[in-house]
Amino acid sequence: MAKRKQTPNTPGEQIAQQILSHYDLKDAQDVQNVMKQIFGPIFESMLKGEMKNHLGYEKNEHAAGCDNARNGYSEKTLKTSLGEVLSVPRDRQGTFEPQVVKKHQKDVSSIESKVLAMYARGMSQRDIADTIEDIYGFELSHEQISNITDCVLEEVDRWRTRPLKPFYPFAFVDCIYVSMRTERGVQQVAVYVMLAYDTNGYKDVLGLWINETESKHAWMQIFDELKARGVQELGFLSMDGVAGLEEGAKAIFPQVVAQRCIVHLIRNSVRYIPRKSWGSFTKQLKTVYGAVNAEAARQAFSELQKITIPPLSFNPR
Repeated sequence: MAKRKQTPNTPGEQIAQQILSHYDLKDAQDVQNVMKQIFGPIFESMLKGEMKNHLGYEKNEHAAGCDNARNGYSEKTLKTSLGEVLSVPRDRQGTFEPQVVKKHQKDVSSIESKVLAMYARGMSQRDIADTIEDIYGFELSHEQISNITDCVLEEVDRWRTRPLKPFYPFAFVDCIYVSMRTERGVQQVAVYVMLAYDTNGYKDVLGLWINETESKHAWMQIFDELKARGVQELGFLSMDGVAGLEEGAKAIFPQVVAQRCIVHLIRNSVRYIPRKSWGSFTKQLKTVYGAVNAEAARQAFSELQKITIPPLSFNPR
């Protein structure tokens, strides 16, 4: 019997899985390129948050009684294990003293893993403050932390609302459970992930949603969001039997072909098979759902009937 795939438990494993699901990585150079894309925006977003806290107002605004203002950016080469050039915000009076990357500081290679840990642990301001203090050796106020994390959330919002391709032949919806800090404490929350393949065979995570109701109306809102982001048609939609999902998908994309995830179907089917026959049953079953056409599937199914009591019936959809 095959070993059960282990669920990533540590923050590093969870982040690695998210990166692998979003990027098509083939070698070590691809990994290096992806990490360069990640670390630059992280540091720059944190610096912008610090500048906002220093001046006391948003970009393109001006606070009454404040005689200082933003004054563009200066380029800074930051020494990391990846190499990075940052745009550091400046103020006219030259009083801005960044703490994330201090003036004249060139080397932050030792804190890269800790920055990722901050994202993985960043469920509360206390956790973020503890990690930042561990990294930099100083305390930040809740207001400063909020300004910094709000800038990072803008990066997340841009990813969530990015334009999508007009057609995805295959899409998959599955649920993962994550720990989320709420007013009632830490709870396990269901997060629905939609992964799709485009016409070139590349996969992309279309989005992540917390759907508490699992109703047709709630799923209609999700698929309507995909349509607003540019999706015109979905081919096949694989799912695990979530309530309201198929109805919601067909309400927005009437031509979509919805089907139960084969993994879930197999897990359900073996409940009716003697345990000693599980191995031979699942091996023969694979020849049925992997058949190239209906006739080949019928022949494979006739072989499958020999190891089932009572015999199964063939009803292709």
